[in-house]
Amino acid sequence: MKRYIAETIGTFSMVFCGCGAMAVNEITNGAVTHPGVAITWGLIVMGMIYAFGDISGAHFNPAVTVAFAYAKKFAWREVPKYIIAQVVGAILAGAMLWFLFPESESLGSTVPAVGFDHYKAFVLEILLTFFLMLVIINVSTGAKEIGVVAGIAIGGIVLLEAMFAGPMTNASMNPARSIGPAIFSGKWEPMWLYLTAPFIGALLAVVSCKLVKDEQCCDDDC
Repeated sequence: MKRYIAETIGTFSMVFCGCGAMAVNEITNGAVTHPGVAITWGLIVMGMIYAFGDISGAHFNPAVTVAFAYAKKFAWREVPKYIIAQVVGAILAGAMLWFLFPESESLGSTVPAVGFDHYKAFVLEILLTFFLMLVIINVSTGAKEIGVVAGIAIGGIVLLEAMFAGPMTNASMNPARSIGPAIFSGKWEPMWLYLTAPFIGALLAVVSCKLVKDEQCCDDDC
């Protein structure tokens, strides 16, 4: 039970801070700034990894959980429980943001930029999650993202991707993160791509890892 609570709290914290920075930036006409939003995402991910990495593995992302299971680093029977915990955390964060910042129209929702085709956003989200999972699986111990290197590396890649891709897709890389704000902002139209692309990207990262370092990448140590 502690692992599921950790996943819920960690996902809540990540979505609340990251999407909260986006909401505050929106209602203050850019006071946080885009770099500020990207830094917020990177720091909260890093902080939650250090807080819960040795308890639950600090997945905070259904795509990461499924990819770890596919890589034989995590038990498939645990996947539904982790995903439920992550989605609950994201929904609670969305509710808190809606309560605190009702004047925000987006609440940090994931919506492609105006003029950026959804199929392009789909491809970009696949690539973003691919890069993210590639880093995660190479710095993790089993299905646990622990240690100084893991927190810095994963937080850094999230910051990097939010920095350059945020203006185009809001750089979700996480189905739970997209669901939470969408429930309270009503921005569901492009949700299909945010619910599918991260899984594809994460699984492709595992496949690529198997190609370059089979034994270390996918030992059955779950």
